Amino acid sequence: MAPQVLVFRYLWERLPDPGVPHRARWIRVLLTLVFLVFDFPWIFVARRVLFGSVWGAGGIPFLAPWLAWQLLGWIFCGLITLYIVGKWVGGVWVRLAALRHPGSTIPSGPSLSRRRFLARATYVYAGTGIALTGYGIWNAKRLPVVTRRRLIFPDLPAAFDGFRILHVSDVHAGIYMEFDEMAEIVALANSLHPDLVVQTGDMIDISPRYIPPYTKAFRDLAAPYGVVTCLGNHDRYTGADLVIKGVRDAGQVFLRGDAHVVERGGQALALLGIDDPDNWIVDDPQTIAVDRVLRVAPPGAFQILLAHRPGAFDTARLRGVPLTVAGHIHGGQIAAPFLGWSAGRLITKYVAGHFESGPSQLYVSRGIGVVGVPIRLFVPPELALLELRRGEAS
Repeated sequence: MAPQVLVFRYLWERLPDPGVPHRARWIRVLLTLVFLVFDFPWIFVARRVLFGSVWGAGGIPFLAPWLAWQLLGWIFCGLITLYIVGKWVGGVWVRLAALRHPGSTIPSGPSLSRRRFLARATYVYAGTGIALTGYGIWNAKRLPVVTRRRLIFPDLPAAFDGFRILHVSDVHAGIYMEFDEMAEIVALANSLHPDLVVQTGDMIDISPRYIPPYTKAFRDLAAPYGVVTCLGNHDRYTGADLVIKGVRDAGQVFLRGDAHVVERGGQALALLGIDDPDNWIVDDPQTIAVDRVLRVAPPGAFQILLAHRPGAFDTARLRGVPLTVAGHIHGGQIAAPFLGWSAGRLITKYVAGHFESGPSQLYVSRGIGVVGVPIRLFVPPELALLELRRGEAS
């Protein structure tokens, strides 16, 4: 709460114009109301920290978005601090200039008063925050963008030349992804007519009560060679056994450290699914899990590794696995347009999209749902339609 208190006290003193006492009184009343609304949920945070678990569905479903909004207060506090420091440095510079040139007049143009600056900055900052939040919520709730990518492999079996795989990841069925939205996503996926659907974890956000709506919606997801799924970390938070049962009730093939073989024209494609790790580090190569599943892979089959976390690619490429598909990062959910930076860079070097290392390739989905904050800033949700082609890579 400290940055909020600092901002509140500073604006209380500096924002109202003492020359207009009636308006100043209303400004202070408004500031007090905003402060109370923004900060009373800390009571629930304290209760969860002291008497329960910070992680969980909780009794306050929108606690995470509110915590994210606190960041805006901290950032605003930081910007005001920079402004004050800048004014102080500017004042020192003017005094030093006066000492170096005694008797000289230092030109000055029209200056913006601190009160007027704070008022304008507050309105601009609040307006920008509201606009970005509105855009982010719309972007998160829209239907996924369909990304079409052709992946070329010299050793792809001829029978699978042109084979189309729909990559689905991070649905996060929960308070921000309920049945109607999932049904629309399934309808969109079916309209693409893939040969096979693979799903790389986080089907459920964090509560078992969303497993039945997920099962009901995704029971209609269909492809000639089926739907093959592996586990994500939020599925583990929800309860792995319950999620696995829900996935199987939806008619999907579930992989947890084992292989599923797809045969076409007398040739084989092996889907290898690994479990989400108990203890995870940044860009964890998950060497033990990858090596274990490779031991059960049928010899001679073209291999595709299904992993929730993209760091598994670092082991898969060393083992010669041609293709790895993963999710988990959501593209960072927040990205800086034109700069090529995403919040996901804080977690992994494989944020989203297509990566190559020698003969091995990785595709990381931006995912469909959201975690914590129902916002996607310049990172739209995604369904990736991957077409396998036989040939020499360019």
